[in-house]
Amino acid sequence: MMMGLVKWVNLFIIFHLFGAATTTKPIMAASDSSKFLNLAKEPWVFDWMVEIRRKIHENPELGYEEFKTSELVRTELDKLGIPYKYPVAVTGVIAFIGTKKPPFVAIRADMDALPMQGTVVLVFQPAEEGGGGAKEILDAGALENVSAIFGLHVAPKLPIGVVASRSGSFFAGSGFFEAIISGKGGHAAIPQHSIDPILAASNVIVSLQHIISREADPLDSQVITKQASVQRCNATVSFLDDKPFFPPTVNHAELHDYFQSVAGSVLGGDKVIDIQPLMGSEDFSFYQQVIPGYFFLLGMENTAVEHLESPHSPHFKVNEDALPYGAALHASLAANYLLKIHQDLPVVKEKHHDEL
Repeated sequence: MMMGLVKWVNLFIIFHLFGAATTTKPIMAASDSSKFLNLAKEPWVFDWMVEIRRKIHENPELGYEEFKTSELVRTELDKLGIPYKYPVAVTGVIAFIGTKKPPFVAIRADMDALPMQGTVVLVFQPAEEGGGGAKEILDAGALENVSAIFGLHVAPKLPIGVVASRSGSFFAGSGFFEAIISGKGGHAAIPQHSIDPILAASNVIVSLQHIISREADPLDSQVITKQASVQRCNATVSFLDDKPFFPPTVNHAELHDYFQSVAGSVLGGDKVIDIQPLMGSEDFSFYQQVIPGYFFLLGMENTAVEHLESPHSPHFKVNEDALPYGAALHASLAANYLLKIHQDLPVVKEKHHDEL
């Protein structure tokens, strides 16, 4: 729950980043991406971010129940004059910055008004924690015509100001299954006439857990045969259709090079690192199945202050000093990507579907 709150707060800051930037000169001169970080660190912007984050954190809501959070999002959008669609996927909000004409780029985070040829799509997604909210957003047709999408996740064990990701496979897929082991009943006094499924189930658990999950690197492929037959039992495994199966998170190769370039200009090249794949799952992968997408980790640990617990720990804390970094990166990724599209793909005058 708290991980999602950080992502949502990053959305709001981008509104003010773009707004502040346009008071000086058009932000389409976005090659100097470090300006986004400087703006994000302005005291009034930082204080506003913290205020919003704390409002959301004080009222946590579960998947598809984010009614007050969604209301807060819409209130801030209304204040800033940002048009949006609501409801999308129950509590989702899809907002638009720009001309509402192609090319489109989406961020599952937040941004503010920017006079540019192109549209930034703000994806306020519900139910990331196991509910498959990303799939519902896609099924609602809310992201048609989007050229690319970016997302981030906080990383409490990475130093603040550091980002980490990789090209290709990043996170694992996930799903739910049910295993049924069948034996033969009998009397405890004559066990030789029964086939004990409890013993077989115990054997399966020990066999699966002992070597595969405790001794082997989860990134190494492993095979184990069905252990129920050793105990003369039958076993069936069924993957459950009533819960969404999350595909692996696979970062687009070209967007990886692009991310490294932009993040390097914002943070410095030594702050952008490659890491090994992780065995967690992320429903951002649903977007990547239909849209070129890129997901990255944002460091927020300051060991001089305290060591942070993992995101699913009840002792997890958000280091709010990380908010400007995430916001500046989102703003830079969106603005520069639209510049890149216009440089690489000249607009062809023809009939097309203009609106998202």
